[in-house]
Amino acid sequence: MTSVVLADDEALLRKALAALLPLEGDITVLAEAHDGASAIEATLRHRPDVLVIDLEMPGVDGLGAVAEIRRAQPDQVILMLTRHARPGVLRKALKLGVQGFVSKSAEPAHITSVITTLHAGKRWIDPDVSALAVVDDCPLTDREIDVLRVTGDGYSVAEIATRLSLAQGTVRNYLSNAMQKTQTRTRHDAARYAREHDWL
Repeated sequence: MTSVVLADDEALLRKALAALLPLEGDITVLAEAHDGASAIEATLRHRPDVLVIDLEMPGVDGLGAVAEIRRAQPDQVILMLTRHARPGVLRKALKLGVQGFVSKSAEPAHITSVITTLHAGKRWIDPDVSALAVVDDCPLTDREIDVLRVTGDGYSVAEIATRLSLAQGTVRNYLSNAMQKTQTRTRHDAARYAREHDWL
């Protein structure tokens, strides 16, 4: 028996997976979460064998939730569901120790088999997802990507500094570098450019 916590802001998909996964395999759904904050709370409380989490969620996104969970439970096994597998995001998720990536359009039977694979201590990345991870011409550093991602959420330099535990001057340096590399005039333009090129 493999226990899971399901985290996805799309209620229909989350409810469907909660109903279908136990039918496809020896899986128990311990809890469901509708955003990053509730994913963190449910995972730390229930300690599932595998956390199945959506990449894009409101508030704390999938990557933010994974980073927080990793700090508290370094050995947590994580399967990330993604619709848009951007290279920069994949790289960051792999650095955070995410063991599996599956497309959100995958059949429940496939997701079930990947959950079982991860629980057995192996890794799994869907071929279409891994192909995107290899094609990466992003000139930005990981920290520049972090800063642009938070900029894209509309935060000020001071708020970005607080959220990323950086000095404001350091944030300005990262933003300046990112603007030079993207040949844009403002940090918001740089964030938009990076998003359009699938770097965030």
